[in-house]
Amino acid sequence: MDIDNIFLILKHDFDNNILPHSEFVDFMENIKNPYIVLICCILSLRTNDKTTIGASKRMLELAKTPDEMIKVDVDSLQNAIYPVGFYKNKALQIIELSKIIVEKYHSKVPKTIDELTQFKGVGRKTANLVLTKGFGLKGICVDVHVHRISNRLGYVKTKTPDETEMELRKILPKKYWIDFNTYLVTLGQNICKPQKPNCANCPISKYCKKVFN
Repeated sequence: MDIDNIFLILKHDFDNNILPHSEFVDFMENIKNPYIVLICCILSLRTNDKTTIGASKRMLELAKTPDEMIKVDVDSLQNAIYPVGFYKNKALQIIELSKIIVEKYHSKVPKTIDELTQFKGVGRKTANLVLTKGFGLKGICVDVHVHRISNRLGYVKTKTPDETEMELRKILPKKYWIDFNTYLVTLGQNICKPQKPNCANCPISKYCKKVFN
């Protein structure tokens, strides 16, 4: 498979907004602070981008560092992030992990997947996003879009996002690791949807094996 051309096409269409991207995608692209990436990712789980961006901005008005966050009243944080999914649990989760970061990691977000996934509610997807967007380290963030499209392309043959990540680590050139998620998520939101993908207007259709099972 010509992954180089696929990547170049998706990059071009993303950069030129041919594949429109949400405000939250742009918001996350511009964040270089690992703590902010981490807590905004937690808000985004099971929540649409429009809701997440508003909640993230309101949350960051209360605190932008773990030291600030542990001083925030839980009710205040819950009110700020409502109506994200499971907002009460997420508020407690964010304050609790902030305490751990302050007490165990001297207010610095850890830089390894193993350490990040020790936090309650933080899986490999979020951990990889913190590494790539927050620290600029190599990682592959695999969500449902990346998992689905990688399999539809015929690039991998896997059953879960974690399996997809492991396979991509073997075959995807490292120079593409950080941005692979951004481009495939954008393609998935616009064209390669779970139901009724718009193959006729897909910019990389000719490279796709169209594996739909």
